[in-house]
Amino acid sequence: LPHREKELKELAIYFKHLVTSPGSLSQRVLLIGGVGTGKTATARVFGRDFTRFASTKGYKVRYAHVNCHSNRTLYNVIADMSRQLNAPLPSRGLSAREMFEALLTYLDETDQYAIVSLDEFHYFASLAGRDAVYFVVRAYDVFETPVKRLNFIFISQDTAKLSLLDPALESYLLRHMIRLEPYTSSQLYDILKYRASKAFYDGTYDDSVLKFIAEYEGYDKGGGGNARHAIEVLMIAGVIAESERAKRLSLDHVRKAIMKVSRDILSISEAINYSSLHELLILLSIVRLLRRTGKPYVKIGDVEKEYEIVCESFNLQPRKHTQVYEYVMNLKKAGVIEARSSGKGMKGRTTLMGVSYGPLDLLEQYLLDLIKRKISMGAS
Repeated sequence: LPHREKELKELAIYFKHLVTSPGSLSQRVLLIGGVGTGKTATARVFGRDFTRFASTKGYKVRYAHVNCHSNRTLYNVIADMSRQLNAPLPSRGLSAREMFEALLTYLDETDQYAIVSLDEFHYFASLAGRDAVYFVVRAYDVFETPVKRLNFIFISQDTAKLSLLDPALESYLLRHMIRLEPYTSSQLYDILKYRASKAFYDGTYDDSVLKFIAEYEGYDKGGGGNARHAIEVLMIAGVIAESERAKRLSLDHVRKAIMKVSRDILSISEAINYSSLHELLILLSIVRLLRRTGKPYVKIGDVEKEYEIVCESFNLQPRKHTQVYEYVMNLKKAGVIEARSSGKGMKGRTTLMGVSYGPLDLLEQYLLDLIKRKISMGAS
């Protein structure tokens, strides 16, 4: 993992107790960084390498990586943790608390320890609420056991959602925080060089192309320092070159790719990718109405009518009003849309929705492609 060696070393220091005095404490670390700074990759590489190292020392340490976009409730988070750690669960329905207790019992009986990363933790915090966050973060206050086998990495874009926690816990996490800074142009060049060597044949590109992208996106050059965006530009430039039957990747191909890739869309891509099919259909309806009307906000009633038309175009059954409103609130909590009450100056109270990301034509196409992909995979 290029240019995250320092952060990997910091994680190793935080979790060294698992090979020096296992069970003596439950470590909780906050991994903070903007979109495209390598948070997920850093956590996964650390989990892979640390579990291998622990094995050489004779300790059974497991790693689980739970995405809080696709696991939005406390129950689903604990269920996914249990599944990844191979904890057998009874066939009868269990509460979240019972499932967590069963997981702790399993780890005790098998003499295993675990590091669990909760990715997009800020999303879980805003959607699941204070009690659910408290349950996860303060697990060993709820379940007092002499041997503490569960440890956590909380991955988030920022610290704003920590206000959901009590002051003592917020203070603790801020003292155990690792911040990933945006990538510089030289760091992005190294990352792009590695990716290009895997994706393209020798002789089909040169360093000038990679340096151009790196300097366009590098934080020190005024860019966002977003590796994901830089890689996306490179890959789309490759697709453009192939479609033009070009023998080499050129700067012109890169410029065309930059015009196609929106930083805004990439910044919310994780939230969109893990949204349910009907949340995406609602979002597509909002985007189409915003484009058609040219207004900054649209009414929920108009969105519902557009949503029914969109569903019909995909041969899908639209959801009822209550469910639609829930989808809208989920999109708001995920930071994908703005939603507010109409207030004074409008006949009757209604919910107004807008999208601050753009351009809307690219967002609409991105959503269409994603919706078609989800439907082809069996979503309904």
